[in-house]
Amino acid sequence: MTVEPVEPSKSLQGGVVREVFLPPLVPVVRHGSLADIPFDNAREAPADAVLSRKGPGGEWNDVTAGEFADQVLAVAKGLIAEGLRPGDRLAIMSRTTYEWTLLDFAAWAAGLITVPVYPTSSAFQARWILQDSGAVACVVEDTAQARLISHERQQLPDLTRLWAFTTGAVDTLMKAGAQIPDTVVTARRGGLGPESVATLLYTSGTTGRPKGCVLTHGNFFAEVDNAIELLHPVFRSLSREPAATLLFLPLSHVFGRMVAVACLRARVRLGHAPSIRTEDLLADLAGFRPTFLLAIPYVLEKVFNTGRATAEKLGRASSFDRAARIARRYGEAVEAAHHGTGPGPSRTLRAARALYDPLVYRRIRAALGGKVRYAICGGSPLGRRLAAFYAGAGVQIFEGYGLTETTAAATVTPPLKPRMGTVGWPLPGTAVRIADDGEVLLRGGQVFSGYWDRERGAIVPVTRDGWFATGDLGSIDADGYLTITGRTKDMLITSAGKNVAPAPLEDWLRAHPLVGQCMVVGDNRPYVTALLTLEPDGIAHWCRMKKKQHLTAAQLAVDEDLLAVLQRAVDEANRLVSRAESIRRFRVLGADFTEESGHLTPSLKLRRSAIARDFTAEIEGLYR
Repeated sequence: MTVEPVEPSKSLQGGVVREVFLPPLVPVVRHGSLADIPFDNAREAPADAVLSRKGPGGEWNDVTAGEFADQVLAVAKGLIAEGLRPGDRLAIMSRTTYEWTLLDFAAWAAGLITVPVYPTSSAFQARWILQDSGAVACVVEDTAQARLISHERQQLPDLTRLWAFTTGAVDTLMKAGAQIPDTVVTARRGGLGPESVATLLYTSGTTGRPKGCVLTHGNFFAEVDNAIELLHPVFRSLSREPAATLLFLPLSHVFGRMVAVACLRARVRLGHAPSIRTEDLLADLAGFRPTFLLAIPYVLEKVFNTGRATAEKLGRASSFDRAARIARRYGEAVEAAHHGTGPGPSRTLRAARALYDPLVYRRIRAALGGKVRYAICGGSPLGRRLAAFYAGAGVQIFEGYGLTETTAAATVTPPLKPRMGTVGWPLPGTAVRIADDGEVLLRGGQVFSGYWDRERGAIVPVTRDGWFATGDLGSIDADGYLTITGRTKDMLITSAGKNVAPAPLEDWLRAHPLVGQCMVVGDNRPYVTALLTLEPDGIAHWCRMKKKQHLTAAQLAVDEDLLAVLQRAVDEANRLVSRAESIRRFRVLGADFTEESGHLTPSLKLRRSAIARDFTAEIEGLYR
């Protein structure tokens, strides 16, 4: 049965909703830790498949709860045998792999604190996190990462152990701990409680050095237990098809980490996909066949745009566009029916949707593995158009909002009451408040303890009266739904004094199949402009269709036909805002913003100051 929360309680000020709260759906966890999850699963349902590992031939092999608990125990004993003590920090630097999750739970079982490091981190970034956290041991994925860390060892006096998955780290640890009694691990687990620190999770650092967010075992329990109960259709099997998901987002990010913990907690079969290259990911999805996905808008945009490009290549672009319009109308009609503002899809609309299901929608679902019925989406706004399309195509989107500091989601779409274009209601047990200046404040059991202070070896609290100031701007509507409108630090103020939130324009343009990234400019300028980069797959398809494969990146940036298409996209985006906030001019850059170039964080957020510095000439040219 779907669990639907009660209507949120709201506080008004001057007729405007300023605060909204939903009571928790589950009791607060008072004892134990995340380290107990594998062992509880093994005791209650030892034969249940809780994970799957991809074999050398591409086949997926299930790992039962009993098998996983045995492996966690063996690795935990190895960590203890290597001299790691309760409270020591263990860094993990790897792509999204089975071993990552295994080490995470094994470290907790040994009483340790895990410190994720993005696998794409530079030597400086990795060194900073290892230094700041005081990590005494590090596990990396391969020899290249091992070399990167080894070169920094002279500046890492605390780091005494370094292992690599590809050179047998797991087997090495299991052998090292063979003589350690099981009771030693049991005692380590017994020393942990909800208030114990589980992880130091470093922010991606859009404006400076990453900060270590201190998340406790209790933070994770408050987050995942309420999410599992709220999103019952996602985490609980309501049919013969057991719930399963393939995780391809980085476990170094709180979003992926939270869902991995939630899957083990709910005994949802979890798989790992280390490569996010389109062909690799599609192959993994086809083999694993998940029932739900954890995604960022970029992935859902990519699937939609690829489907549209394929249809255009086959001469069926107009048919795909009509199917997309029907799906959006259907999704919006269903939403209206849920809120009692409409009768739901008409008979004609249902018939049209049924006609296009085998031709278009089923192909979209097939690209996601064929069985996906739900997607949890976060990281940035998905947008109403795409959310309505997927709803009409048979994939319900649960959109959420949160930060590293809130152990992922603080708000989420409530089942049976979606409101597309918003990030939903507070997660049960959470309160959301809008400050006088429009900043979003959060309070709840999943809100972190504070930032790690290396110099003091202590946690620095940052909440005000229990409220965490997010740095995001937002509003709450009359029914308690939160909408995020921008970042306080990203707000632009033109020379005429007009405040401009760049996020709505950037998110709209980034969803266009030919646009890779977009950065809106205009702070202390007479009008608003934008820098655009081209999406490689989308522009390659456009060039084939227009017979312009011979053009270089520099030539494409000034091609009149392409600029005309992009101008129409900018005109569409400008409909979202007032004339004073609209983009007057734009410039197409010859290269994309990437993490490697220093223009994106590992979670794909813009490093605005770096972009402004590196493209000063292009920006100045927009104001001549």
